[in-house]
Amino acid sequence: MKLKTLIIDDEPIALEKLRTYVGKTPFLELAAECRNGFEAIDYLASHEADLVITDINMPDLNGMDFVKTLTNPPMVIFITAHAQYAVDSYKVSAVDYLLKPYSFVDFNRAVAKAYSQADRQRQEALSPPSAADSLFIKVDYRYVRVALSDIRYIKGFGEYLQIFTCTNPEPYLTLSSFAAVLERLSGNFRQVHRSYIINTNHIDRIERNRIVADDGEYIPVGESYRQSFLQHLSTHIVGKTK
Repeated sequence: MKLKTLIIDDEPIALEKLRTYVGKTPFLELAAECRNGFEAIDYLASHEADLVITDINMPDLNGMDFVKTLTNPPMVIFITAHAQYAVDSYKVSAVDYLLKPYSFVDFNRAVAKAYSQADRQRQEALSPPSAADSLFIKVDYRYVRVALSDIRYIKGFGEYLQIFTCTNPEPYLTLSSFAAVLERLSGNFRQVHRSYIINTNHIDRIERNRIVADDGEYIPVGESYRQSFLQHLSTHIVGKTK
């Protein structure tokens, strides 16, 4: 499997560097190169790309705003000279970002993430989970399907939820409530705190009033949720509970 790759940069030397790196990567195929976001919009109107690698800081239409114009964007890797853009890049579901000056090792690490994500999506398409086994999560302008078994825990703050999974390095951020998401979760999910829902299949251990998830994250157990949580686990507990 090769990823058709569109590269975008307004600087000729930077564009040449990208072209060279794509050519050195066996699983990438150069689909086209553009000097700005407007050229890229025209290209994508009549062509397909699996991956877009674009500089952020470009005149007239920066890379991030360019991606926001796309109704069904491909995977995206951003390039930037400014570290503060890293957080913004994840708000538009970027696969990764490259901080200038970057090496081929950095480039390869980022595109390997894209390849892994594309391969996972291909496998899921061949064997799609049933509706009962997955959720569609609205992230910015698109819906991402996530298997329930892949969800470790969900953290709420304000009107938003962060959904932490095994396969995605960053949590999915979506506008929703605990009540709405609980209606769509299977029985092994329990709310254990006013700000946390845990998938009990991803609990490593329970220490006093906190859970240790299998990724090492500590999750508090609220006093008002403790009894019902222990009752839920009672068939799997050996020994007396206090």
